Amino acid sequence: MQTTPNFEELIELSKRSLDSLSNQNLPLKESLEIYKQGLSYLKEAQRLLEEAKLEYQEISKPQE
Repeated sequence: MQTTPNFEELIELSKRSLDSLSNQNLPLKESLEIYKQGLSYLKEAQRLLEEAKLEYQEISKPQE
């Protein structure tokens, strides 16, 4: 069973994608795939960050 990566893991996967892209011998097609995968990691990390922000705001609201 595969689990969804957490925020920190997504950031690490994004960094690895960036490191892979620095390889100048990488074919264009493979570079594009790595770029797209890295971008999807960053988008998912951003989504998790937004969820955490909303949750924080919710629990930080003064009780009326």
